[in-house]
Amino acid sequence: MNLRTYSYLSIIAIVFAGVANSQPTAPKHAENEKILAYIDKSWEELSRSMTDCKSLVDPKVTTPPILYLPAGMAVPPAVASVQKQCKVEVRNLPRKINHMGDVRVAEIPDEGLLYLPNPYVVPGGRFNEMYGWDSYFIILGLVEDKRTDLAREMVENFFFEIENYGAILNANRTYYFTRSQPPFLTSMIREVYEHPTGKPLSKAWLAKAYNYAQRDYGLWISEPHLAGDTGLARYYDIGDGPVPEMADDSNYYPDVIRWLLAHPEVHTDYLIEAPDDPTPEQAAALAKTSCDIATSKVCAHAHVDGHRLSSDFYRGDRAMRESGYDPSFRFGPFSGSTQHYAPVCLNSLLYKYERDMAHFATLLGRTAEAGQWNRRALDRRAAIEKYLWNPTTHMFYDYNFMTHQQSTYNYLTAFYPLWANLATPQQASEMKRHLSLFEHDGGLAMSDYDSGTQWDLPFGWAPTSWLAIKGLDQYGFTADSSRVSTKFSQTIRQNFEHDGTIREKYNVVSGSANVEVATGYKSNVVGFGWTNGVYLEMNDLLTHKKNQMPSRPKTSHPGPATIPQ
Repeated sequence: MNLRTYSYLSIIAIVFAGVANSQPTAPKHAENEKILAYIDKSWEELSRSMTDCKSLVDPKVTTPPILYLPAGMAVPPAVASVQKQCKVEVRNLPRKINHMGDVRVAEIPDEGLLYLPNPYVVPGGRFNEMYGWDSYFIILGLVEDKRTDLAREMVENFFFEIENYGAILNANRTYYFTRSQPPFLTSMIREVYEHPTGKPLSKAWLAKAYNYAQRDYGLWISEPHLAGDTGLARYYDIGDGPVPEMADDSNYYPDVIRWLLAHPEVHTDYLIEAPDDPTPEQAAALAKTSCDIATSKVCAHAHVDGHRLSSDFYRGDRAMRESGYDPSFRFGPFSGSTQHYAPVCLNSLLYKYERDMAHFATLLGRTAEAGQWNRRALDRRAAIEKYLWNPTTHMFYDYNFMTHQQSTYNYLTAFYPLWANLATPQQASEMKRHLSLFEHDGGLAMSDYDSGTQWDLPFGWAPTSWLAIKGLDQYGFTADSSRVSTKFSQTIRQNFEHDGTIREKYNVVSGSANVEVATGYKSNVVGFGWTNGVYLEMNDLLTHKKNQMPSRPKTSHPGPATIPQ
């Protein structure tokens, strides 16, 4: 919209109206103190370690708990004590792992927890392990709450995963050996390195962190994570068939089949005709066209009226889970084509990763390496501009590199480029205009399409809400960041006052935590790690803006969108 089309008086009226209506609303003291106390207590309740029996429990599977140590590692004394106390079996992995895929999940038929040396915070509920991208938002909250030692220990757990399990895993369970999660490691490193509450971390620690981050980065710039010849990355899981962690929700995949059968007008290649009770010969064929019923209990139950899901759907389903957005209709129904897209979110994260690495290299006196990282970031930003920015709609969209078409699906991850500081000021202004696609009385919805799944309209989630809020704030749209923070904070707080809990997601249209998901994951888990962290960040933003004071500096973003040549 061109402001020159308005009269001078109209502009003045709009400006003053915006100022009047955009004052940040800090929460009432008594109400806020209760929820802050809950969050403070929840850090303890959600903390896990290898010396705690409750850490070993996995609600997602039906097998007895097993704790796995890296190959060749002796049983630590604390683990030996837990072994007796919790009556848990302790095993070593079959061999050393240098890269993802060095040990296949099929080689570890008995699922179990992967050992980590330090305490960590879990999301809550069925998610009783340390997750990749959840941990970034949890660490934001821990740093805000001055629990920096625990935040640092979580970051060092990721170093341990890279060293001993080949990558940062979706979470520390054996069935996650096939995929990672969105790459937030450099952002986590910056949080703990640049916001110490005690003795500052040393340059030696930063050098170690830099080396592990290099190894993590390598996963995303090599096959199978390359998005064709675009110069961009994609999500991809190296496993086959349905994921084993869905054993506690035997209806998920059958529900997907039922939806596809009920919507024949939606054309996909996700369904195949196959017998419900196959012969051994038919089962052998299904292992190639669908999944292997002999090795997967989840696969054996994933059939409806002579139909099963295709192997390509399962590849997309697995890639979707690496993205963290499971499920939505962003990449086809139930995101069954995730592996065919270069996503805005992932490539924004990698741009920021490259800029962070340039910053680390500069601090460590590695000038030449800093230049290399900046050039990588410059190349990625050019590819994002080419494939992911739509100059007609003035919006960021994902790109299907198989069909060579840009998506038209409006999704909240379009604001990642603002958080990553890669958008130009003009692009950021255009994105601000698109807020109305997502903004509701209770906060920001994931999309403007109600698919009936949990990562679409009408649901709002803490991580994407915060990245959009932070991105808007960084580009100077403080009235918008404050307004959205106020709305989502009120939704969280009002539901907390109703039932005394904080949840993983909210219906931002109705402002309720009582969600009704038509298909897919139907629960709304209590905890909840990343919502706790984001509430603290929004509280900090609103409190300081109300007092017209600068909030705690957030140096997880390296600077303006320009990059040195």
